[in-house]
Amino acid sequence: MRSVLITGASRGIGAAVARVFAEKGERVYLNYHHSHEAVQRLCRELTEKGCSVFPIQCDVSDPHAVQAMFGTLPPIDVLVNNAGIAQTKLFTDLTDEDWHTMLSTNLGSVFYCCRAALPAMIRQHSGRIVNITSVWGQIGGSCEVHYSAAKAGIIGLTKALAKEEGLSGITVNAVAPGVIQTDMLSPYTAEDLQALRDETPTGTLGTPMDVARAVWFLASPDASFITGQVLGVNGGLC
Repeated sequence: MRSVLITGASRGIGAAVARVFAEKGERVYLNYHHSHEAVQRLCRELTEKGCSVFPIQCDVSDPHAVQAMFGTLPPIDVLVNNAGIAQTKLFTDLTDEDWHTMLSTNLGSVFYCCRAALPAMIRQHSGRIVNITSVWGQIGGSCEVHYSAAKAGIIGLTKALAKEEGLSGITVNAVAPGVIQTDMLSPYTAEDLQALRDETPTGTLGTPMDVARAVWFLASPDASFITGQVLGVNGGLC
C-alpha cells in the first residue's frame, strides 16, 4: 500500500483521482483548503467502501503551510499536484493580485509540494509525481492569460524535474485536461460550452474520471519508463 497525497482533492478532478487511488487500495491523503464539508463527504463515501483515506487541510500556495503539512505525513510515494483556481478576465484588466494569486496557487503550489515530497522519495529511490496542467498551458486560452501562463509553467517544471530526478528512481509527468465538466466551467454560458464541444473532435466534454484514469496510469508500474511527458486528455482538442 502506497501513501498518496492529492492536493485539491475535495471535488472535481481531485475527488475523482482520490476515488480511483483509494479504490485501488492505496492510502490516500486528501488535501483541501476551504471545502471542509465536501472533503468530509468524500471521506465518508470512501471509508464506507473500506478505503483508507485521511483529510488534511492546508493552503498549498503557502510554502510554510506546505512544510508543516508534510511534517505530519508519512513519506509520500505518489504526489498528485491538482490544486488550482481559474479566472476568466481580459489581460488588460488583470491586477497584480490576480497575477500573484494565480501563479502562487497553480504553479507555486506544485513547486512547494514537490520540494517537500522529494527528499523522502530520493532516500527511498522511488516515487511518482503527477502534475495537473491544462490544454490552455499548451495552446493558450483567450481571457485566461495568467491561467495559461501558470499551467505552461507546470509543463516546464515537469520536464526539467523529470530529467533531474530520473536517476533517483522518480518519475515526473503531467496530465493536461481539455474541457472537463467541473465547477471551473460555471462562468461559461450554454453557448460557450456548445462552442467548446464543437471545437473538440469527439464532440463531447471530458469528465473528471477521464483525467483520474490517466493519472492512475502514470502513477502505476505500467508507466515506469515514462517520465517528463505531458499526457493530453482533451478529446483531440490539442
